[in-house]
Amino acid sequence: MPIKTSIKRASGWLYLNSPKGRSQLRGAGVILMLHRVLADDASAALPHRNELCVGPKAFEGLLRWLPRHFDCVSLMDLLKDHQGTRGSGRPKVALTFDDGWRDNALNAFPLLRKHHIPASIFLSTDFIGSRQRFWWESVGETLWGSHGEEPRRQLIERLRKLGRPLPAAYFMNDRPKARSHALAQYLQSLKSLNHQALQLLTDACPPESLAQAMDWQQVRELEDSGLVRFGPHGASHALLPYLDDRRLDEELQRSHAALNQGCQQPLPVYCYPNGDHDERVRARVAAHRYPYALSTRAGICQGYDDPLALPRIGVSQRNASRPSLLAWRISRGNRS
Repeated sequence: MPIKTSIKRASGWLYLNSPKGRSQLRGAGVILMLHRVLADDASAALPHRNELCVGPKAFEGLLRWLPRHFDCVSLMDLLKDHQGTRGSGRPKVALTFDDGWRDNALNAFPLLRKHHIPASIFLSTDFIGSRQRFWWESVGETLWGSHGEEPRRQLIERLRKLGRPLPAAYFMNDRPKARSHALAQYLQSLKSLNHQALQLLTDACPPESLAQAMDWQQVRELEDSGLVRFGPHGASHALLPYLDDRRLDEELQRSHAALNQGCQQPLPVYCYPNGDHDERVRARVAAHRYPYALSTRAGICQGYDDPLALPRIGVSQRNASRPSLLAWRISRGNRS
């Protein structure tokens, strides 16, 4: 294990177990940000999946670990308790999932139900009950070779013609982890492409046997459990600051209408796609009567936080499987 990782793990353990650390965390509110729970941990551990994915073993370990140090509460309970001065009791934690992946229903929910831990799932509503696909998954898995060599080769050529050739490190590394790391960095660079270009790349990828996102029946089944509530994560997952006023309002209205039709009690919380927001976006979200919104800025909830730009702590396979690393991330967030 790298010495830097060992130091972070030790620091995280001390944060939760020393009197000083417990004092700093007392009464705090921590919102965790997850995306996917895959069917196995080895797949989730690859670098191009690690940040967005956890495996079932790591996820269940996290669900066992959290109640030892936090009160696991719903997102709304946490937000209502942390609008004023920080309390003096045990810290609270709330789980959130972005996008609405099908595996949230198949792999995450049975474990949430087993451990009686609530969660909030933020849906990109155009994808729910449809065959629309998230570009990161489709492009990344095609380039990884999950759909065969010929689709991979064709996509590499398409990207070259687009002026986005893959880096040499992607081709030169035979070791899966190193090659996956190069792919992860490359996928990050594609975020600068516009929504239309990313959609064209996604459309060029092979179709999949199952929809990537859950359907509305699954949404209703999870909501009926009483453990899961749903909120908006955009309609098309377009990055809101880059939309003009008309398209921004249409995006907000469409996701709001879909949730009102598909859910019994949608959350009054907006979750920004990719965490991207600015003053104009926050003003329009407030105008659509959302008192809260979630960002991807790392931090724990403080009473003075802008309620339309609340921080979260990201969960990956790496820190879910080593919760002391997650504790280190929380400790860093407590300093912000």
